[in-house]
Amino acid sequence: MTSPARTLRALVESAEQPLLLPGAANALAARVVEDAGYPAVYVTGAGVTNTYLGMPDHGLLSLDELCGHVDAIADVVGIPVVVDADTGFGNALNVQRTVRRLERAGAAAIQLEDQVSPKKCGHFAGKEVVSKGEFVGKVRAAVDARRDDDLLIVARTDARAAESLDAACDRAAAYLEAGADILFVEAPESVEEMRHITTQVPGTHVANMVEGGKTPLLSRGELGELGFTIALYANATMRGAVVGMREVLAHLNKHGDTREAGELMISWNDRQSLVRKPDFDRLEQEYAASGEASS
Repeated sequence: MTSPARTLRALVESAEQPLLLPGAANALAARVVEDAGYPAVYVTGAGVTNTYLGMPDHGLLSLDELCGHVDAIADVVGIPVVVDADTGFGNALNVQRTVRRLERAGAAAIQLEDQVSPKKCGHFAGKEVVSKGEFVGKVRAAVDARRDDDLLIVARTDARAAESLDAACDRAAAYLEAGADILFVEAPESVEEMRHITTQVPGTHVANMVEGGKTPLLSRGELGELGFTIALYANATMRGAVVGMREVLAHLNKHGDTREAGELMISWNDRQSLVRKPDFDRLEQEYAASGEASS
């Protein structure tokens, strides 16, 4: 049986155009992503922090909390799960434990970044990065820790903001040499900078498309022409869901009921189908006691 990590690696290696990678902040959102036909899903650290804690992306999520979300998501989807593990929750030894726990929870790829802990969202001001050598050690630790050699290690650098674009490219090249499978130079600020990244650094690159962020929003075709292999939309689903919640709540507040709000919500049957209630009903019947109760 092909592992999710092997499936994801094959998807990345065979991609003729950038792989669209939507984020999910919880298991229901991951089911929506899979139901929409996407081949992989990204567990967004910012999205989990926003929805689970109601707090900003400031490195506040714990490893236990992240593992719980990854386990729940991997349990209900059949597509590979890419996990945002922030800075790895400590030094290189902590990174090894993080990788092992997330791999057991169901991760097919694990993203680590070179910010100082506690980190900040890649499109916030005031970011700092650890030394290049320290993060090279973290990448090596992550590579050594994985049980499945197909598990992908994504190395993200935030040095574009903290140092310079050339420094970020130099770091990305060093992380590739240390064993990273995918490179993620966060928050370039122009198309020219994006092109510089992919032409100066060999390897597989992620483009993070953040609506309202520092990086230009480009189409899938444009990203492909620039040499990117993955187009990440980490929090588009979560932000869209908030719009939907606000519309329903505004309708309820205005009308005092939801009788005419059906077009703002999925139907009852669609909801049950999304969480696979018919499958649970079938299993309940299959495992129901067939004989007489014992005395």
